[in-house]
Amino acid sequence: MRVSQLLIPTLREDPGEAEVVSHRLMMRAGMIRRVAAGIYTYLPLGLRVIRKIECIIREEMDRAGAQEVLMPIASPAELWRETGRWDFYGKELLRFKDRHEREFCLGPTHEEVITDLIRREVRSYRQLPLNCYQIQTKFRDEIRPRFGLMRGREFIMKDAYSFDQDEEAAKLSYRKMYDAYVRIFTRCGLTFRPVEADTGLIGGISSHEFMVLAETGEETIVYAEGGTYAANIERAELRLPTETSDEPFRPLRKVPTPGLRTVEEVCAFLKTTPRRLAKTLLFTTPKETVAVLIRGDHEANVVKIKKLLGCQDLELASPETVSAVTGAPVGFAGPIGLRRTRLVADHAVRVMRNIVVGGNEGDTHYVDANCDRDFKVETFGDLRSAMAGDPSPHGDGTLSVARGIEVGHVFMLGTKYSQAMKATYLDPQGNEQFAVMGCYGIGVGRTAAAAIEQNHDAKGIIWPVPIAPFLLHLLPLSPSSQVSQAARNVYEALVAAGVEVLWDDRDERAGVKFNDADLIGVPYQLIIGEKGLAQGAVELKERKTGAVTRLPPAEVLERVKERVEQAQT
Repeated sequence: MRVSQLLIPTLREDPGEAEVVSHRLMMRAGMIRRVAAGIYTYLPLGLRVIRKIECIIREEMDRAGAQEVLMPIASPAELWRETGRWDFYGKELLRFKDRHEREFCLGPTHEEVITDLIRREVRSYRQLPLNCYQIQTKFRDEIRPRFGLMRGREFIMKDAYSFDQDEEAAKLSYRKMYDAYVRIFTRCGLTFRPVEADTGLIGGISSHEFMVLAETGEETIVYAEGGTYAANIERAELRLPTETSDEPFRPLRKVPTPGLRTVEEVCAFLKTTPRRLAKTLLFTTPKETVAVLIRGDHEANVVKIKKLLGCQDLELASPETVSAVTGAPVGFAGPIGLRRTRLVADHAVRVMRNIVVGGNEGDTHYVDANCDRDFKVETFGDLRSAMAGDPSPHGDGTLSVARGIEVGHVFMLGTKYSQAMKATYLDPQGNEQFAVMGCYGIGVGRTAAAAIEQNHDAKGIIWPVPIAPFLLHLLPLSPSSQVSQAARNVYEALVAAGVEVLWDDRDERAGVKFNDADLIGVPYQLIIGEKGLAQGAVELKERKTGAVTRLPPAEVLERVKERVEQAQT
């Protein structure tokens, strides 16, 4: 493909709207353009990357036995009401009415639509297992779309749905998809980790996220270095504390802490450490206010607290609620004397002794407070986020922390949707059974963006070979007939051999061509200049390392094929 015939509107400066590397570089490289907040047009270079990722996904999904279908983006409200998600999904679900005042939504996911299809078409156990997938546009009305393709409102997604006779068979389908995802992201040339994850709005029994590791990732994951355990920080389990204290109990004391509200301020004033303080956080649910006790150097994990309380809606209490419940302003809440709220605590609090807690009175804290003697905890649980240095729950070392970008998610749904929508089949004995489901998603655009977040430098993108828009960028540095003819000969030979080549045939300065080539990030650059040709050589440059190999034009095809084979092994 010639650059002069391709729409590649590169930019010299960073667009003001871009917040992260992938957004900035995709805009500058002429791969996407913004239509509205969180909605983008894919230009030719960007679309080529998307199609490469889709091709890998299709090959591996087909290999795993899934069948491709295509469902509509719009679905009727009655399907969503059957599962209760019409109201539960919230404002991210874009609802509208047609000319007949019938309610619809733009699908953010397709559990309802696929389950409706299967309940109409599947009657017997002989038709199971069944796995259907699609690659299609989704829409989620994000309150704050940002980061380009990382968190848009309209996006391309691969979603698959499996249906099995029982849980054991469903586990096999889940494993097939898990393994397929490993192959997909490996083939895309990405460094990633599958991690245990929360099921979120999709629901279900268990799930794994596939995280591309990148310093700019918006998710935090923890993993055992050299071990098997890895999880999203929202989901990461923690072992029960084993340490004990033989420190004698000291008398409870109330001390003034004027204007000191934060853990750091209070600890500095009392000459102690956050490990010796328990902070009391108040949360509200639709039914009650709950006090949660967490060690001072730990962070409360809202997902875990929701699970303990058995609720979906949980918010930090307002200052007015804190004052009404504790009798004190924010920053001075404590567990002693609380009567109008439940008190739950993280496991770490159970083994603390002679600790600092809020005094439920302005400018006041208690010192040398002790659980059971001075306050009663209704329930203990794993309520905090994991930290680097925590022991792995699998017993395989200590946990490390990394940043990641979620590009794929697999769920064991169980019968949540099949029961709600009565998707049944007849077993061998003729009895009706609910199909056991799984669902499996990949963000196609997010995968492209994540690849950039993981593979870039100060000059631009460095595409992994399997998903690069082109394999080789041909850069003739002179308009002379000798250079032009050499470029044409190499171009025609490579294209005839099936190599994807981007030929910069513009009448531009060498510096402009080099800058655009580095920005676009094609894996290999072939540089043809008058001086080199006079010596019988051209230069093959690797974008990732900058390594340059001088070789005769006749050897270009063989060398390029060698590089591709090396990159794909």
